[in-house]
This record gives sequence, structure tokens and C-alpha cells, in this order.
Amino acid sequence: MKDNVIDINEFIIKKYVEKLRPEEKSIRKKLDYGYSYDGKIVILYEIRPFWDNPEEIQNIEFAKIRFYKSTKEWNLYWKRASEKWERYKPFPKSTHLDEIIAVINDDNYGCFFG
Repeated sequence: MKDNVIDINEFIIKKYVEKLRPEEKSIRKKLDYGYSYDGKIVILYEIRPFWDNPEEIQNIEFAKIRFYKSTKEWNLYWKRASEKWERYKPFPKSTHLDEIIAVINDDNYGCFFG
């Protein structure tokens, strides 16, 4: 049963990232989105070339979602300019991953997409 929960969570994440990705494949060379997920931590990131070396690609992390088994809650973090993760205080946690994704998507304070 536990594996099914993980599969559902990854499905939610993958579906969201697919919606973020630019439709035209030619644009994806300049801007794309990806994620990593290990069963408890999700990292969302932009994929883009370095401005001074377009042949080299970088992943720029902008959101972290962590599941705490003890409380059965997802916690949301954003990355400050200092490169440190900080809990997203306007909506720091939820028991539903899709609520966290909606908060990232809305980005009411410009913390995730600027």
C-alpha cells in the first residue's frame, strides 16, 4: 500500500511539472522545468543554460517540499538569494501535496517564479 501512495505523489508532481514546461520543444533548450523526488523530498527546478556559456546547462532550484512522516504533513520551502532554504511562511504546510503545488503555482509573493 505504501508504494501506491508514493506513486500517487510522484504522479501529482510529474503532472504539475509537465504543465510548467514550455510547449515548443525549441524553447526548452533555453528554459525547461524538472524535479527530483526520493519519496519524501521534492525539489522543483528550472533547467537553463548558463548565460556566459550556453553549452553548459544548470538546474536552478526554486521550491522544496518535504514530507514528515511523524505529522503526515508536507512542508514547503523556497530558496532565498543566499541559496538557503526557508520555510514558506504564508502557507508552510499541508496534509495534501496538491494544496502545496497550488500555492507554488499561484506564487502570490513572487518567491518561486520571481
